[in-house]
Amino acid sequence: MEKERTDNQLIIQGNGQGSIRISEDVVKIIAGLAASEVPGVAAMSGGIAGGIAEKLGRKNLSKGVKADVGEKEAAIDIFVILDYGTQIQKVASEIQTGVKNAIENMTGLKVLEVNVNVQDVSFGTENKEEDGRVK
Repeated sequence: MEKERTDNQLIIQGNGQGSIRISEDVVKIIAGLAASEVPGVAAMSGGIAGGIAEKLGRKNLSKGVKADVGEKEAAIDIFVILDYGTQIQKVASEIQTGVKNAIENMTGLKVLEVNVNVQDVSFGTENKEEDGRVK
């Protein structure tokens, strides 16, 4: 199978039956979903654009993901918010493994690296007052 790239899409030339087009956005969605399934990940950190999309009622499934997709390989940057008390190195390693496996299995691309950026820590629901007493 031959692979080429045009207009943010990976095109896989098939065996005479036609071609398969995979959008770069699909790779981002796969990575985002795989990362969000890892225990200890509270949320994806997507910045202003992701927040605006969610306020408008559209779930941004590629929130917190940057992908550099080539003809045969991909490099992924994930931006996450972790739950307080989690082992950051363990969760980050699980994110790397999960994202790599999901992308490689679903697209056939070789994932060269998955860079995990921990942007914040979530303390769960805000049930405490500022002086520390429970509401």
